[in-house]
Amino acid sequence: MERRRNGSAADTPIDILARMPALVVLERIPVPALAMAPDGVILFTNPAFAQMVGYDQDTLAGLAFPDVFRTVPAAVFALSGVQALANMVVELAHFEGWIVRARMSKSALMRRDDEVVLVTFDDLTDHLWMDEH
Repeated sequence: MERRRNGSAADTPIDILARMPALVVLERIPVPALAMAPDGVILFTNPAFAQMVGYDQDTLAGLAFPDVFRTVPAAVFALSGVQALANMVVELAHFEGWIVRARMSKSALMRRDDEVVLVTFDDLTDHLWMDEH
């Protein structure tokens, strides 16, 4: 996935960032991230998200919103439904059957014509478990 591009010695750090493909950045970022289509199909997860929910990254791509999100009724997986959950604690289904609770960001892609939702997660499972016990 990563493609190196030849730069010049005069490249500034911002020049390097400007040329870096978005998927490379998303793969490398240590924050769980997920991209989803308007119909609720998961298009992409980064390694941090896959690790948080215990799935192989390739397995997650193609799953539907209700397959992973446990706090949301199955009927709510359109873009507007996802935006309604922004900054809320959601429950995600871990591969081993337990619940992962995480705060979901609002979409980084905000224009009305954006065909993808791109959100990040802050895993709160341990913190919330400690508060309950």
